Amino acid sequence: MMTYISVALREEVRKLANGKCEYCLRYEAYTINAHEVDHIRPEKHRGETIPDNLCLSCLECNRYKGSNLCSIDPVTDSLTALYNPRMQRWDDHFQLQSSDMTFAALTPVGRVTILILELNDSYRVSNRLSLARLGVYPDPPEEDL
Repeated sequence: MMTYISVALREEVRKLANGKCEYCLRYEAYTINAHEVDHIRPEKHRGETIPDNLCLSCLECNRYKGSNLCSIDPVTDSLTALYNPRMQRWDDHFQLQSSDMTFAALTPVGRVTILILELNDSYRVSNRLSLARLGVYPDPPEEDL
């Protein structure tokens, strides 16, 4: 059973995220499906339904993340937590490659998050390239926000 998240709490999370997926940085305004409120630490792992444990996630990122908390880093072979948008800065773990719109990992956290959320899947990269050509990725013009 899914926990009810009030409209007010959803709006608070949306404002914290500035209307974009906190994993792949796509703005909700440029997606077909509405972004979802994701439990960073899933409820099945005793994650609470509070602002510090919720983030805005596009449909794809939320589906790939599921109830994952961590994975095995392919470089160090160590158990590593996924990126937490409430406790960590995106720029500390990822870098957007403007030449091809792929994400480069800067840390083990970045590597496992890119892996589990399939952030560099060809469809997702193609979508980012299309949005970039339109001038709305990674950031749209101010008047669009």
